[in-house]
Amino acid sequence: MKAFYSDLQIEHKPNYFIANGMKLPNPEVPGRIDILMAGARNSACEFESPSDAGLAPIAAIHTAEYLAFLKSIHARWSRIEGSSDEVIPNVHPANRTDSYPKSAIGQAGYHQADTACPIAKHTYKAAYWSAQSAIAAADAVKNGEPRSYALSRPPGHHAFADLAGGFCFFNNSAIAAQRLLDHGLKPAILDVDVHHGNGTQGIFYSRSDVLTVSIHADPARFYPFFWGHSHERGEGDGTGANLNIPLPRGTGDDDYLEALANALERIGDNASDVIVISLGLDAHIDDPFKGLSVTTEGFARIAEAIKAINLPLAIIQEGGYVSSALGGNLTAFLDGTI
Repeated sequence: MKAFYSDLQIEHKPNYFIANGMKLPNPEVPGRIDILMAGARNSACEFESPSDAGLAPIAAIHTAEYLAFLKSIHARWSRIEGSSDEVIPNVHPANRTDSYPKSAIGQAGYHQADTACPIAKHTYKAAYWSAQSAIAAADAVKNGEPRSYALSRPPGHHAFADLAGGFCFFNNSAIAAQRLLDHGLKPAILDVDVHHGNGTQGIFYSRSDVLTVSIHADPARFYPFFWGHSHERGEGDGTGANLNIPLPRGTGDDDYLEALANALERIGDNASDVIVISLGLDAHIDDPFKGLSVTTEGFARIAEAIKAINLPLAIIQEGGYVSSALGGNLTAFLDGTI
């Protein structure tokens, strides 16, 4: 299987995030890369560096204002007397229609949804190349590969068009889907991360050209809280083009596979001809976020069910945090698609 990753992605090295009012070590560490790469190579993935497709595929999803913010905010933040090493917001607008401030502090609050997406000196560069890896995976499928894998890190599915969140800055899966759409294909995004892909939903919520499907832990008491509920079906032209399947905390393999069958049926009804998989491995029973209870064997079964519908797959890495099972979970999933 062709796989894509740039060494520049490792340069995003966040130290902390804030959860439950506490400053905690950030779990989205560069060490994830080594574990995931070893897991992918154990599934016979052959890695290559992505070509630079430029900013246009990213700008097809993200606003110019947001791109300018990500490029400049760390340097501007660093000029504030007494500022932290990483950009972490402390004030937010009540609505996206509120006034846009000139200050770095205000813009951080406008463009960062939460305190789990700290921006450091090299975050923009790493996120840019994470997106390029996803673009390369989409191009490989467009050029006839039956499946491809992007080790996209930092991840992407919590990033909206103009908003970072949940360790995410550019929405790699949305960028890949748009790339496939621009090449005349009809993509569906299937998100199997333990957390709802709220940024992906937000980007396509009023559109009918990309079906978005997410299976995740019930957000009633789990991040991202405000999105991912079953009544969210899309709006305007996108009504009916968004499907959320929230699962009770602790759901295991069999019930997850039942939900997946419903998701795949919707993708079939959409007549999609390619699937972008937002591959979170954090649904595993031993993942630090403890949302669901999928086993390593369960990831193999999930992949086999997806393979059975016989569509090309662009597999984009999302979550899955450091545990003894992380690499094996990726190997099991990728093996199941072959």
